[in-house]
Amino acid sequence: MNPPAPAGSGATLSPALLGVVLGAAVQLQQPRLWPESLYVAGSALAALLMALCILRRGGRLRWLAMLLAAALLSGSVTGWRASAFARSGLDPALEGRNLAVTGWIAAMPQRNEAGLRFRFEPDAASLDGRPVRVPPQLMLGWYASADGSELQRQPPDLQPGDRWDFSVRLKAPHGHVNPHGFDYELWLWEQGVQATGYVRAGPRDPPPRRLATSWRKPVERARWKVRQAIFAQVTDARLAGVLAALVVGDQAAIERADWDVFRATGVAHLMSISGLHVTMFAWAAAALVGALWRRSTRLCLAWPAQHAGLAGGVLLAGAYAVFSGWGVPAQRTVCMLAVVALLRLGARDWPWPSVWLLACATVLAADPWALTQAGFWLSFVAVGVLFATGRPQPPRPQPPPPLAVRLLGSLAALLREQWVVTVALTPLSLLLFGQVSVVGLLANLLAIPWVTLVVTPLGLAGVFFAPLWSAGAVAVDWLATVLQWLAQIPFATWAAPAPPLWAGAAGVLGGVLLAARLPWSARLLGLPLLLPVLAWQAPRPPPGQFEVLAADVGQGNALLVRTAAHTLVYDTGPGYSRDTDAGQRVLVPLLRALGEQVEVVMLSHRDSDHTGGAGAVLRMQSSARLVSSLEDGHPLQALRPSSRCSAGQRWTWDGVQFEVLHPAAADYGQRLRPNAMSCVLRVSNGQAGALLAGDVEKPQEALLALAPQRIAADLLLVPHHGSRTSSTDAFLDAVRPTVALVQAGYRNRFGHPAADVVDRYRVRQIALVASAWCGAASWRSGEPRSVRCERVVAARYWHHGGLSAAADE
Repeated sequence: MNPPAPAGSGATLSPALLGVVLGAAVQLQQPRLWPESLYVAGSALAALLMALCILRRGGRLRWLAMLLAAALLSGSVTGWRASAFARSGLDPALEGRNLAVTGWIAAMPQRNEAGLRFRFEPDAASLDGRPVRVPPQLMLGWYASADGSELQRQPPDLQPGDRWDFSVRLKAPHGHVNPHGFDYELWLWEQGVQATGYVRAGPRDPPPRRLATSWRKPVERARWKVRQAIFAQVTDARLAGVLAALVVGDQAAIERADWDVFRATGVAHLMSISGLHVTMFAWAAAALVGALWRRSTRLCLAWPAQHAGLAGGVLLAGAYAVFSGWGVPAQRTVCMLAVVALLRLGARDWPWPSVWLLACATVLAADPWALTQAGFWLSFVAVGVLFATGRPQPPRPQPPPPLAVRLLGSLAALLREQWVVTVALTPLSLLLFGQVSVVGLLANLLAIPWVTLVVTPLGLAGVFFAPLWSAGAVAVDWLATVLQWLAQIPFATWAAPAPPLWAGAAGVLGGVLLAARLPWSARLLGLPLLLPVLAWQAPRPPPGQFEVLAADVGQGNALLVRTAAHTLVYDTGPGYSRDTDAGQRVLVPLLRALGEQVEVVMLSHRDSDHTGGAGAVLRMQSSARLVSSLEDGHPLQALRPSSRCSAGQRWTWDGVQFEVLHPAAADYGQRLRPNAMSCVLRVSNGQAGALLAGDVEKPQEALLALAPQRIAADLLLVPHHGSRTSSTDAFLDAVRPTVALVQAGYRNRFGHPAADVVDRYRVRQIALVASAWCGAASWRSGEPRSVRCERVVAARYWHHGGLSAAADE
């Protein structure tokens, strides 16, 4: 048993540790960075305050001063680091230019049906023969058709550590910004990537050249070789992908259908190198090192075997985390293990809140942006809950019980811990993901020991004896069969609207109370705290009003029209690849977070930038009616039979009128282009109106303009994304909108919106809102002249365009 730490050592540090967490949290809310000099001054002032606090004796004032000083130091250092990182961003003048770059493949490339994605570390770059500076880390694609032309060659198997010479086009990191959506720009920021782009390898481009092969990236090269060996040994790519994820951290190797099953059963955290894997590896490594250490009397006299095992376990776990890709969850876990190990080695027996805070502060000191990751909150809340609800240690050593009793006790402890974590994390999961797995408790009870004690050891042992990967694949297949059966249960998952932060925090506290070792009279106090998170409903427009939410999906259309009790989805955005699309990535999370039950999905026409996400939306919204201009043989017709949109169709929801203005029923008998068949929908409450025009072009606009009283609207969805084929003078004069939304991708290859089209809107003083700079745009009939831009209301300094003068100093 460790001797107790000096009195108050953990308590003395607690305000400083809490201040580190609070300071980082506050700094991450900044929409723009301040000048770097302010962060430097703040750091110096905080260091001076902390020195004064250390010299001054105890008291509440000292406790508060220490908290504020640590918070100021943490926030200032985080801002300082962010400013320094921002300075090496891509020069806007280089975006879209043909650059010659030479450098190294920095990590395992990811291959899909479109080509390759890989990280690249340039050491030289030039524009027209003139040297230029580019960021130190790039995310590049080498596609089968990067710009619509036939490539000179297919992408080869790039290997980490190889030196290449490429012709590339770059752009600043730019993702989709939606309510409750994934922040791609933050993910790139955390990865250290400051520009994305693609390799130009067309017939007229300089051919890519491999200049050298080396072991410059030894760990990444070893990971690549192991991944290749796994896929060579296991013929089923689906099973090989799971093994690759568990052995070398290649989560992209897992197919989308399998991810859906893992998420539905609540075991997705097991299918990547998570904290659980690293912790179990550390435990096994510590046991092995300790056992080997005890075989030498000399070593035991030099250093106790218990300490050697502890240090060896942490070091080997760190090596495993590095080999598996050094992902953020693994980094957090290694930091936590190192903190606990140091306390043990220093014979410090701190109270659990201090240990927990020290682990949090250590992780955040290394990576303050971890606070924005769902995994950080899930792992630390789970650990904190287990600390708070754990069984107290007996006051004196007890004689060991019989083996059967120990086994039953371990099983009971496992069941209780899994129950405690499930109850406590359910409100947090609703806050973060909008759904929880009802079968997750059972699935994890089966999957955790199977994955950690069978699948992962077989996968790691296969590095030394490849046939064991085949056995690991069989183990994965058995588990997948059970999980698929659980996922098919009708109530496998439960979705609810995403609650606000206060409701989620209250729910977590309520879960902790329910699971705590307290009298039931005290536990039941947790039930009222759960009600806000379980019964939360997202606000909706009042009767007689409606709102339009234009999701940020890149180059494509996707809008939600919401009334007091009804929802229509107009178009579903593009498909991004075989495995992902705007429906799966943007619309499904958005609909889930808002708690929507969609009545109608209207697809304006067949083009993939309007229908790419329809499959995911229709599978989620099983009762939604599909309305479109799709031909009878379209693949979506097999998923959900579609009724035709036709001019003259009308209906009313909650005092709001919906009317289809185009195409005419007779148009279906003609051989028209898909754009000419776009469903045009007008929504109005008699006071304000919105016109959703799809991709109609000049001939269709001319027909619609013949009846200006029918198409007049306050909000216009810009036809055909702002192409020169649309937005004629006569059409705009007939509609007379005050606001126009253009949904087009950042730096898209079509040049949408065209400059002359933009001029037509500006001449008429129509506010043109582009999704590339607005993010998701929300418009309400009660405020027809204003638009809420997600990039404005949820601005953060890592967002494209959000960096301040710090980047210009």
